[in-house]
Amino acid sequence: MTETAQPVTVAYQGNPGSYGEIAALNAVPGAESRGFPTFHEVALAVERGEADLGVLPVENSLMGAIHQAVDLLTDTELHVTGEVVVRVSHCLMALPGVELGDIRKVASQQPALDQCTHLIRQHGWQPVAAHDTAGSARDLAERGARDEAAIASRRAAELYGLNVLQSEIEDEKFNYTRFMVLSRHEIPEQDGPYKTSLVFAVRHTPGFLVETLNELRGLNLSRIESRPRRDRAWSYLMYVDIEGKASDPQVALGLAGVLRKASYAKIIGSYPVARGTVG
Repeated sequence: MTETAQPVTVAYQGNPGSYGEIAALNAVPGAESRGFPTFHEVALAVERGEADLGVLPVENSLMGAIHQAVDLLTDTELHVTGEVVVRVSHCLMALPGVELGDIRKVASQQPALDQCTHLIRQHGWQPVAAHDTAGSARDLAERGARDEAAIASRRAAELYGLNVLQSEIEDEKFNYTRFMVLSRHEIPEQDGPYKTSLVFAVRHTPGFLVETLNELRGLNLSRIESRPRRDRAWSYLMYVDIEGKASDPQVALGLAGVLRKASYAKIIGSYPVARGTVG
């Protein structure tokens, strides 16, 4: 009798119905998702083998970098092995039978509230910050408040038995969140386009940052930003996404040049580019 293969388990931050769960379910076909309260606990779950993979949101097309998750990438020994891009489409939801005129408060995670300010101001609702978009939907269903609404994904409304009053309520429709997929192990190279993510620091010497970045000349940098170092005041880490595989000759040459010059450097991962968007 053959054993049935166990599905891949993917950790995410938040509650069922969150955009993190949507990313987790799409990281691997047929995956099972498991939610954790914080980004740190997502990484720990993968490190300890409690989950096969984890997903962390690293940037949003409207709000920019998600710094808490980005900073975590320097602390963990996990490898970035892929990315998932989720279309963030917010829905306004309430208990069955509740109408727009009944609502006095609306709850969601602060970034979601910030992305739906036009509708909230139009109706004069009181925004209430919550830890998680889907968590606000779950809490509303549990409390049974008939003068409140939540902003979350359509999946959250379905999971918690809420009625969607309006969909696509975000102020800007070009709203996407990019998640990185974390694993304890590197994966064999695949065909298709790749990204390579790198973090590094350089000496605080005039012109040295530009000199170090010049090692990457000729390469397409799809993302570059600085973050304060948490172990040294007024010193910064540079995060760079490079189009191409780490094994590509030109990319490898550029990486080697940065590694020679940098006072600290870490290749976070070299991984396939997300194929389309989900959600």
